[in-house]
Amino acid sequence: MKAGVIIPQGWTGEYDGWEPRRAWERSAALADEAEELGFESIWAFDHFHTVPEPTDELTFESFTFLTALAARTKRVRLGHIVLSNGFRNPALVAKMASTLDVISDGRFEIGIGAGWKRDEWEAYGYGFPETKQRLDALSDSLQVLRAMLRPGRATFEGRHASVRDAINLPKGLQTPRIPIMVGGNGPERTWRMAARYADELNLDGMEPEEVEKNLPVIHDRCAEVDRDPASLAVSVHMWWEQAKAAGGERSQRMAAYRELGVSRVQMLVRDAVADDEALAAFADDCRTAGVEMGAAALV
Repeated sequence: MKAGVIIPQGWTGEYDGWEPRRAWERSAALADEAEELGFESIWAFDHFHTVPEPTDELTFESFTFLTALAARTKRVRLGHIVLSNGFRNPALVAKMASTLDVISDGRFEIGIGAGWKRDEWEAYGYGFPETKQRLDALSDSLQVLRAMLRPGRATFEGRHASVRDAINLPKGLQTPRIPIMVGGNGPERTWRMAARYADELNLDGMEPEEVEKNLPVIHDRCAEVDRDPASLAVSVHMWWEQAKAAGGERSQRMAAYRELGVSRVQMLVRDAVADDEALAAFADDCRTAGVEMGAAALV
């Protein structure tokens, strides 16, 4: 199992009262440190307003944020945890992802989900479709993404998203294509989409015992489309509130995920904004849990 760090953007209020330039400099420094400590990947939330309630505090936009981090790092993989599908046309997402994959020298992954934070959707003019419609739109978007990342021009006609003879060059550097991760805990729709269209399923805040209970369901979703369950990686976004304390409890949680075959965990180390030792403490807990940590980045 590997571990990734979600880089602070202000979404959880960690930058309340901060001047924007100083906040960005801190985020950039933490991305550098995550690479130096041997973490496998760095991630960004895709949100416009703070959580749980929107406040008049900064939240950095995720695609531009990750692009800047891609340009300054050399080894860590990068992705969203996860893109809110309704915020961007999926063909544009494919174009942006392909460009970012080149900028990062083949280190980008597309993480995407249906979206849930109603206040952001409505404030930014997207409305807020019912859950079924958001999931239907995600299904169309995943098919657009796959079409845009395949060789040649892309054509797909869906109810919520379409492309017609669309050219997407460059298509990124990774082969056979940029990996796709679907995020969500819905066994009926989301997990079926992951089994059909994705390389990875990211479970959001699911406790180890819940993961153990649901792994057979995920395997069944793969069997429904004649897919080897071993070919669908399963990762877990650990909420910072669940595992914010350094030491035994956090490392035990990660060890439990590892024993279940989870491919990687991703966590926001929120305290790292103010605590210079917090990220290193997370790295120590990862090693204690038997997590695979990479070598330091070359400088």
